[in-house]
Amino acid sequence: MKMLRLLTSFALAGGLAAGTYWYSNGVRWSVHAEVTTTVPVENRTPLYYRDPGGAPRWSAGPRKDERGQDYLPVYDDDRAVPAKTNPQQAESSRKILYYRNPMGLPDTSPVPKKDSMGMNYVPVYEGDDLDDGVVRLSPGKIQRSGVRSEPVERRVIRVSIKVPGTIQLDERRVSVIAMRAESFVQKVADVTTGTRVKAGQPLMEIYSSAVASAAAEYLATITSRTVGGVETYGRGSRQRLVNLDVPETVIAEMERTRSAPVTVLWSAPRDGIVLERNAIEGMRANPGDVLFRIADTSVVWALVDVAERDLGSIAVGQPVAVRARSFPGRSFAGKIAVIYPQVNRETRSVRVRIELANPDSELRPDMYVDADIDTAESSAVLVVPDSAVLDTGSRQVVLVDKGEGRFEPRQVKLGRRGGGYIEVREGVSDGDTVVTSANFLIDAESNLKAALKGFGDAAPGASDAGAGRVTGEQK
Repeated sequence: MKMLRLLTSFALAGGLAAGTYWYSNGVRWSVHAEVTTTVPVENRTPLYYRDPGGAPRWSAGPRKDERGQDYLPVYDDDRAVPAKTNPQQAESSRKILYYRNPMGLPDTSPVPKKDSMGMNYVPVYEGDDLDDGVVRLSPGKIQRSGVRSEPVERRVIRVSIKVPGTIQLDERRVSVIAMRAESFVQKVADVTTGTRVKAGQPLMEIYSSAVASAAAEYLATITSRTVGGVETYGRGSRQRLVNLDVPETVIAEMERTRSAPVTVLWSAPRDGIVLERNAIEGMRANPGDVLFRIADTSVVWALVDVAERDLGSIAVGQPVAVRARSFPGRSFAGKIAVIYPQVNRETRSVRVRIELANPDSELRPDMYVDADIDTAESSAVLVVPDSAVLDTGSRQVVLVDKGEGRFEPRQVKLGRRGGGYIEVREGVSDGDTVVTSANFLIDAESNLKAALKGFGDAAPGASDAGAGRVTGEQK
């Protein structure tokens, strides 16, 4: 007994910390700052062995260090040094249940260790594994991770679909001048390709025997009367002239003068630009030959290809801003007129027709343009920033900041996206605050907690398996 008091006094006087051990006659002596106890070590199995010099090295079985000293065994009743002024020692006073993989893998260890990259396993303390679905982080970890939160709010989602396209003529505003009977071109007006013409402007003089014959017949019957008074002015003969595409002005002049012209003056059927001129003085034109092609360009089409995934966001009548690459900074306003029913199987896109006013004729056929389709809705919806959503493909999650370092993972259903925000249809409500920065780190904590849920009760029992994985020196 005197020897025991002497050794205790020597240990305390020499600055030995609580938890220091030595061996004498097969008995392990443990010195603490308050009491001194003797614990026999026979018939007990150490949890692991630690470096005798206090270095952060451990072993699952007995071994020696580089100086030949035996590693010290650590038993399940060994206590850590009580904390005094060091905050890290204060945390170590809590009971450690086990150590988890720092990368979030489902791998635990009953003893301190490092992974293959040299990172320390993270201790899991008693009370940290509450099964309430909430992730808890210390203020220091929140500050180091750069966690930021923003309140959920209501906004108008502005989704802009930008697609390229080309300018095309309005099919309804193109006219073709072609002969319906064998004819000869007597004279062509001073009109060339690209010339802007007005409706009724003379283009050429045509002689056609078929037209002359129909005109003579019409003049002969213009004053005739049929038996019974059904037709008075020779409407059949007049219809023949119409079928030969004789201009209405020519027919009206014949009715006024009661004379048939030798040649017929053909005029422009509409205002527009001459796109094609094939008429040459003295040439013979066969039925069907196109002599002039005129297009009205005051209204043109912009044909764009919208991706299949954006098809549900567009509708007929939506406003569109079209910008021509030839006129930077200028925008042409239009509306969606037609959404074509076919899907291009190669590009997985749908053709969309946009009607544009073109009073200055600056938009020309086959010109490249960029269309900006505004799909914004008038009503405000509940939104969160893009960075707040963790999307795994099969599920979407946001982290709700509950305050005091508590974060709750919550699955949500999303809607439209645009302007850096995402519509949330289910999962959050007004007044909630969601994490927008470093949320993947908190999600890793949450996933790890779920993965280790079954290890909580089995952690002490799993120490044998864990110890079996610890081989060699753990640095």
